[in-house]
Amino acid sequence: MKSMMSAAAGGPETLILMETPTPEPGPGQIRVAVKAAGVNFPDTLIIRDLYQFKPERPFAPGGEVAGVVEAVGAGVTEFEPGERILTGGINGGFATHFLSDASRAHKIPDSMPFDEAAAFMLTYGTSHYALKDRAKINPGESLFILGAAGGVGAAAIELGKAMGAKVVAGVSSEDKAAFCKQLGADETLVYPKGPLDRSAQKDLSAEIKRLCGGEGANVVYDAVGGDYAEAALRAIAWEGRFLVVGFPAGIPKIPLNLTLLKSCDIVGVFWGAFTMRNPKRNQEHVAELFRWYDEGKIRPRVTARFPLEKAADALKLIETRKALGKIVLTVD
Repeated sequence: MKSMMSAAAGGPETLILMETPTPEPGPGQIRVAVKAAGVNFPDTLIIRDLYQFKPERPFAPGGEVAGVVEAVGAGVTEFEPGERILTGGINGGFATHFLSDASRAHKIPDSMPFDEAAAFMLTYGTSHYALKDRAKINPGESLFILGAAGGVGAAAIELGKAMGAKVVAGVSSEDKAAFCKQLGADETLVYPKGPLDRSAQKDLSAEIKRLCGGEGANVVYDAVGGDYAEAALRAIAWEGRFLVVGFPAGIPKIPLNLTLLKSCDIVGVFWGAFTMRNPKRNQEHVAELFRWYDEGKIRPRVTARFPLEKAADALKLIETRKALGKIVLTVD
């Protein structure tokens, strides 16, 4: 098998195409012939040793794949060779083959192409868990999304609309705003590029409040962090919920007096840990996501595709925050 491997900590340019033995599935595992692999922001962190988990090197990044079951291990009865599935893990996806616990895999609808399947679970899973379980968003509430044109942000737009929210998409450029409008955002806000001084933060807060209806956002979905986090928190409504999703602009320092003044919640979103701690609840989420896909309410927007050996170029698009929607690697 071939893999784009991280042999030493560093940026996307450090990845090396390597040939290694194709693994055999152990008990409870399946081997997948990978057709497409999703590219996500955590992949840019894990190769720099900045992620929560640090796999032993050399390793292939990539946490979500779609493909065809090629072999099954002992005890696996729910899958057979030839079935189309999506699955994932912490790493290993930037390769021609992927070993997965059968419990983490899901059969995909016949109508779902492999590139969309590889772009589906991490982003929609994260945003569905965030909005449904962590924020408990209600129909008619306002949702402000920081980083709305990225993978999880774009998913949050569609899911917010499916859940009946008014969605305000916060982005860094006009082309990203147009993209979010296509996804169904009710309003868009182009915020200035950071760092933000106090005056810029206040202006941003005021604009978020205005677009959310004057009282502020009932739910803030923060996939950006940095100076934008405090501005968004200042624009939150009474008893609002602030979802902590990611920090491409840096880990913010939040003045906790704001939570008292707003009587609001700051809520962490760690979807990967949730799937392991509560697999039954996660299965319910996955079933709802597939149902909404079949109904046309959600659909991954794959805006760029790269061959496996160009994984570094794909990661650079993510790292520089130039990506719209989802990027995938395709595997022959």
